[in-house]
Amino acid sequence: MAVHVSPLPARCFAEAFGTFLLVFFGCGAVHVAVLTGELAGLWQVAVVWAVAIMLAIYIVGGVSGAHINPAITLSLAVWGQFAWRDVAFYIVSQFVGAFGAAALLFFLFGPFLAERERIKHVVRGQPGSEITAMCYGEYFPNSGRMAGGIEVYNRNEHEHLNGLVSVPAAFTAETLGTMVLALVVFAVTDPRNIAAPAGRLAPVFIGLTVAALIAVIAPLTQACFNPARDFGPRVFAALAGWGQIALPGPRGMGTFTVYLIAPILGAILGGGFYRYLIQPALPVLLEERNSLP
Repeated sequence: MAVHVSPLPARCFAEAFGTFLLVFFGCGAVHVAVLTGELAGLWQVAVVWAVAIMLAIYIVGGVSGAHINPAITLSLAVWGQFAWRDVAFYIVSQFVGAFGAAALLFFLFGPFLAERERIKHVVRGQPGSEITAMCYGEYFPNSGRMAGGIEVYNRNEHEHLNGLVSVPAAFTAETLGTMVLALVVFAVTDPRNIAAPAGRLAPVFIGLTVAALIAVIAPLTQACFNPARDFGPRVFAALAGWGQIALPGPRGMGTFTVYLIAPILGAILGGGFYRYLIQPALPVLLEERNSLP
């Protein structure tokens, strides 16, 4: 049966809108947790991210496939499940959607951000303002978890906390997390995988996977796994007053290594793991076996 593929402009819009939904709800939950004290538990925020992923996939998946993540787009292309000619269009669309969601969140929560900075005695764009910039880009270790109890910015304490998670440790966490995410994406969307969830439940399991990963990895790196989710809002934050605290961030090139390179590497590894170690061992359906030469 022939499958009609939506026109590229429609798919790009779907990717932008799907990523917008993901970042609006996910980063929105981070805003609420950091700025109001609601959703204070890590699992509460993780569940919102999970629901955001489910909604985005259900809404735009039929149009674009709902990659909503440059790392997933690249992994699918590397392993022959997505056309390379469309990769750049998808990735740009994902970044645009993430940037737009960040702008809307800033419009909605701007006064809360300023009040948080006043209470914590930090100046936006200066060291210590990661405690509000983390609503957009991500930091390692998680600024909210580490500095939540610090009432006044202290340089020595800040540097001590930063030393708890090294660049190699953060890189490993992001690579591993995205590898697991990609592995699950490949597994639950493979029609040959008889253990995959029945019906239209793949988005639910992808969302739950992200929630579980957030619960473990967020205290280390804020659990990115998605370059668009990080760099779209991060660029907006840099333009909105956080400057170098947002981009490149206090870790300099380490920021790009951890939140751009690691997720891409992890997604490619996850896809390759499934392609070469899991998929070949799947049972071949009878009709497939009969069609073999």
